[in-house]
Amino acid sequence: MIKIGISSCFMYPDKDRTVFGMKSLSYIENDMARYVTQKGILPVLIPDVDDSYLEAILSEVSGIVLQGGSDLAPETYGEKPIGRWKGDAHRDQYELKILDFAIKNSLPVLGICRGFQLMNAYFGGTLYQDLDTQLPHVNKHRSAELYDTIKHPLKIVENTFFDTLYKGIKDPHVNTVHHQAVKDLGEDLTVYAHSDDGLIEAFGYNKEQNGKVMGVQWHPEFSNTLSGELIDHNILYKAFLKQVK
Repeated sequence: MIKIGISSCFMYPDKDRTVFGMKSLSYIENDMARYVTQKGILPVLIPDVDDSYLEAILSEVSGIVLQGGSDLAPETYGEKPIGRWKGDAHRDQYELKILDFAIKNSLPVLGICRGFQLMNAYFGGTLYQDLDTQLPHVNKHRSAELYDTIKHPLKIVENTFFDTLYKGIKDPHVNTVHHQAVKDLGEDLTVYAHSDDGLIEAFGYNKEQNGKVMGVQWHPEFSNTLSGELIDHNILYKAFLKQVK
């Protein structure tokens, strides 16, 4: 089977948590597990272990998916927090090691939401820490209550990989579950798509062939919530698997 490594989400010690209250947990969100799993594909949750073991594990996978979750720590991209958005510095460092291994060893990478933002930081870019505070004129991109039931149009950049990938699709929409966004674009990244209010929604690493290292701001794994209203989530994953195989 082809092994796809998925970066872990973390929960940290919490005495009020009933199960494993004083322990740290690594986990995968179930929709992500279902999205990655296909016949012949084995999802592998990448553990938070010492570097010597981590590299050995990463050597066994054929591609990397950086899943969504907590914010990046502003310090990761050279800023200080502007408010309550402190982020997860520990997870940043864990995932940056994974991404660095992937880039240096030419592994395919798909970054989703947080993973997309982490990729931008890895390549030297920055983020808006909070859209409501820093860009109050843009659309509402996250609602804790509505979560993955909100969407917006996707504006695909002409003559890019996504223009070819989604050719012929009229009025594409994607879900939106983020309050942070790309501010300064990282080096060697080509923008593939924007939201209708101008935020960067997708890019690819232009030192590899098209589709090999790419990220999206939306959550393709959540697409079944708005089934039939969003861009086909399988198109993106098939393009990633083509590079893996």
